[in-house]
Amino acid sequence: MAREFIVEADGGSRGNPGPAGYGAVVIDAATGETLTEAAEYLGVVTNNVAEYRGLLAGLRAAHDLDPAAAVHVRMDSKLVIEQMSGRWKIKHPDMKPLAMQAGRIFPAEQVTYEWIPREQNKHADRLANEAMDAGKRGEQWSAAASTADLDAGGRGAHLSPTPGTAPRKGRGELRDQPPPARAVTTTDKPTADTRAASHVASPGWSSAPDLGAPATFVLLRHGETPLTPQKRFSGSGGTDPALSDVGQEQARRVAEALARRGTIETILASPLIRTRQTAGAVAERLGLDVTIEEGIKETDFGAWEGLTFGEVRERYPDDLTTWLADPSAHPTGGGESFAETAARIAATRDKLIAAYAGRTVLLVTHVTPIKTFVQLALGAPLQSLFRMELSAASLSAVAYYADGNASVRLFNDTSHLRP
Repeated sequence: MAREFIVEADGGSRGNPGPAGYGAVVIDAATGETLTEAAEYLGVVTNNVAEYRGLLAGLRAAHDLDPAAAVHVRMDSKLVIEQMSGRWKIKHPDMKPLAMQAGRIFPAEQVTYEWIPREQNKHADRLANEAMDAGKRGEQWSAAASTADLDAGGRGAHLSPTPGTAPRKGRGELRDQPPPARAVTTTDKPTADTRAASHVASPGWSSAPDLGAPATFVLLRHGETPLTPQKRFSGSGGTDPALSDVGQEQARRVAEALARRGTIETILASPLIRTRQTAGAVAERLGLDVTIEEGIKETDFGAWEGLTFGEVRERYPDDLTTWLADPSAHPTGGGESFAETAARIAATRDKLIAAYAGRTVLLVTHVTPIKTFVQLALGAPLQSLFRMELSAASLSAVAYYADGNASVRLFNDTSHLRP
């Protein structure tokens, strides 16, 4: 007889979008015993994305325990339950790839869905809050420190253990069970998608481990513009400068390097002139077309566009101090906060992972989007963006696997620019 699992999952966002996390627990349906817990801080995403990420984590954890099991999902998200049950259409672009991933983990006939009131979902809710609290401290959630199993009593009478069997509360007591799942972001692991630190990828952009070929994003920063060597803010809200002569030569050299590697199958570019010019040079060398992707454009730096850091500090000292300390702060005059950029990049990443599974895609983009892809993959706080150096025409790469894990393969490689 097939095993039966209960998956309870939840997600939350303190701001919507805002700092978010998910929690998921797999329970033995016969005994009510907690088999494994998973939680993760996702960075800045919406409530719905966090809830879907919780569902993904719970289903993956159940699949790891027994891929032949019957699974009953219980969540207090009406949206997720109705969409996954097929009663509501999935219209939002952020939700579609997540729902597709969830639907592929188990055959449809093995999974059922049930909406429950929030008070019956306390275990997963506490896990999600533990993950968000850990993220606020700049840490990752730890199963060893979890107290969420204290809320197991809220699941309902049908999960009471069979006579003579006591549910195990302490993590150290689960000696006969697989270790609890621990998520380390990505994002929307594929969420907030998120890749396991224990996964060791084989070298090379197009390697094929036992999980199958990953969706690999090769991240190319555009070549120099006249503003680049002056270190001026140059986002999506300024004059949209073209490549300088130096930048055009950099684009030619990176095109030759990518032709030698021979792994690029598709080219996507930000809509700004400097990225389209860089992508065009690569596309001409590789014999490919360029598709414009709005989601990977640079941050809008508002009134700071075209200014140096020193000029901004002189003119807008208070705004700059706030911006450096708070990822949700906006540049002077509006613009886009790093938190908003992160939410945009996470949604774009999830969409592209679903569209290009198993393929190697070149994303010709900018400093902030590339740093954000890496930050999300590592599960690092947004403040880590200030601690990354990214050169013009440099290459970075992140691979996304079918189980939702990410692997940072390369960062700020400029070897192709040397004589």
